[in-house]
Amino acid sequence: MMWTHGISAFVLSRAGSSGCSVIKRAGLLTATIGCLVAAAPAQAQVVLFVNGDPITNFDIEQRGKLVQLTLHKTVGREELINDLIDDKIKISVGKRYRIDITDSDVDKQFAEMGARIHMGKSQFEQVLTQAGVEPDTMKEHIKAEISWATIVQGKFQARLTVNEKDVLQAMESEPKKDGADAAPADAESPLGFEYTLRPILFVVGQGASPEAIELRKKEAEALRTQFESCDTGIRYARSLRDVAVREQILKSSSDLQPAIREILDKVPVGHLTSPEVTSRGVELFALCNKRQARVESVAKSEVKSKLYGEKFEAQGKRYLAELRRAALIEWKEPQEPIKEVKGKKAVRPAKESNAHPPGVKTE
Repeated sequence: MMWTHGISAFVLSRAGSSGCSVIKRAGLLTATIGCLVAAAPAQAQVVLFVNGDPITNFDIEQRGKLVQLTLHKTVGREELINDLIDDKIKISVGKRYRIDITDSDVDKQFAEMGARIHMGKSQFEQVLTQAGVEPDTMKEHIKAEISWATIVQGKFQARLTVNEKDVLQAMESEPKKDGADAAPADAESPLGFEYTLRPILFVVGQGASPEAIELRKKEAEALRTQFESCDTGIRYARSLRDVAVREQILKSSSDLQPAIREILDKVPVGHLTSPEVTSRGVELFALCNKRQARVESVAKSEVKSKLYGEKFEAQGKRYLAELRRAALIEWKEPQEPIKEVKGKKAVRPAKESNAHPPGVKTE
């Protein structure tokens, strides 16, 4: 399920930045796009495999055009290959955790990117095509970023938490704007709501079949129909087989995306949200309390989001480096003519190699 619309991803953590990804720079797209040369058949040649998935010359050329289109710069072949390796790893780890990213999830994100630059989906696809970039090239990158955000937020939830002390210190250290005094960190904020939630997880074993997952969803739905208060419902949930009830969490209106606030506002206090399949299993949230409270100011919310993004970026880089070390990367030599030197026998390069090129990430 798409992480930007799944309640688990937003309730358990805040959406962060995933670095200098092509997606984040899509807003730089301009109308002055020239036509590029179409790919030749030879470009379908496989350059390497990443965990069994191929990367071809065509993939590399397409990524180069996409970077040039969105970042307005040209990067080296080695950097492009490393970016593609990262994307393959991000998608493969998503499959390992059974992250279900549908075509509609990707298409929705793709359409939103076009809308940010005032283009409809078909118009956005046409602009990409005219620039020599197949829409599927960008969609594949979108899929990798959705998968990665879901994994990092779910796996490292505790490490991504931003505490109040760090936020206040960051606000106090930020320079004041010219001609205006910065608002105090403890200035009165607008009214909103504070939600008290209890996450309930129906554990699903790794590699479970779709039928097993569907059965757990039915069990979660059955609990939802019987759940009428947190006092009795939590006790009953704890008695169920392979069900984990986590400690309560507090979330304010400013912590949540509008779509998630709308979901919670429709759930009566003492009841459960709809079951959702996540990387951890089938998850629901008990809404145990909802009260009116002061929410964060815009400035405070921005600082908190920035700090979260920095933590997300750092943790993501560490985890990606770990995954790359464990990845099966099989290199294929390009089919180039073998030059013979007079008096010496031509030496043919090995067809396969497990050597990794230096890891350079496109910034």
